[in-house]
Amino acid sequence: MPNYPGLVAIAGPTGSGKSSLALEIARRFDGEIVNCDSVQVFRYFDIGTAKLPLAERRGIPHRLIDLVDPDQVFTAGDFARVGRQALREIAGRGHLPVVTGGTGFYLRALIEGLAPGPQRDEPLRARLRIREDRRPGSLHRILRRLDAATAGRIHANDVPKVMRAVEICIAARSTLGKSSATDVFAAGRDALEGFRVLKIGLFPDREKLYQRLESRLETMFANGLLDETASILARGYSEKAKPFESIGYKQAVQVMRGELSPRDALFYARRDTRRYAKRQMTWFRQESGIEILRGFGEDPAVAAQAEARVEAFLTGC
Repeated sequence: MPNYPGLVAIAGPTGSGKSSLALEIARRFDGEIVNCDSVQVFRYFDIGTAKLPLAERRGIPHRLIDLVDPDQVFTAGDFARVGRQALREIAGRGHLPVVTGGTGFYLRALIEGLAPGPQRDEPLRARLRIREDRRPGSLHRILRRLDAATAGRIHANDVPKVMRAVEICIAARSTLGKSSATDVFAAGRDALEGFRVLKIGLFPDREKLYQRLESRLETMFANGLLDETASILARGYSEKAKPFESIGYKQAVQVMRGELSPRDALFYARRDTRRYAKRQMTWFRQESGIEILRGFGEDPAVAAQAEARVEAFLTGC
């Protein structure tokens, strides 16, 4: 293990300063950044994902950003496959892979792997899709009855993941034990090999984080989130494409439909973002081996702590 290349993962809730800290770590330790945000992998979704503009990346290579078109299917398994290839390429150049993002399920798939699950049942999925279209949120309610533990870890708006969990539960015909969806979404047998891994989690004060998130959402709407959403739709992509289910874009689409005013869209985006950040913190607290730093990534004291820990990790001290 000591001879294996190192890998540093910077995790935490949205708005905690992960990108800033990842840039500092990559700058100091000759690193390249690997995105671990499930919406930033899609092209054109920039403002609402807080995608770092090219001019602000300080010349540091970023991988797995703008990887696929909005109408393409891109799963956690796809992320693990493509991400691991990126890790090997970065390490092969003698650089440090710095994985950063708030999608905990993607991080787990990348490092720990996914447990095997049943084959996709397309007829069942078609019926589930019709049900969800008729009564939005109905699949999540079904999942809560079938497997409450898994339902608590998946947002109702993440329809593809909710559908997969329901599909697993129905296929297993059980809500408990080894046949639950939670086990399939847990670590599997194909864990990442050939790397030493350091996981750092940013956990700012919750109230300060919420204040930052509310301000950030206001800035996103002011800086053209609605126009960006309209421009993506104008390219011919369906409003049912997966990235439109994410917070901010979902409300923007509702504005396009005339279902929400811009003011109400901002209100609901703020509310949902706070809830999402809370779920992220719960998820990352349960992440195995994570080392928690209390504060934002831009905080000089937090950055110094992180850099000292990375240096010790890389030198084996």
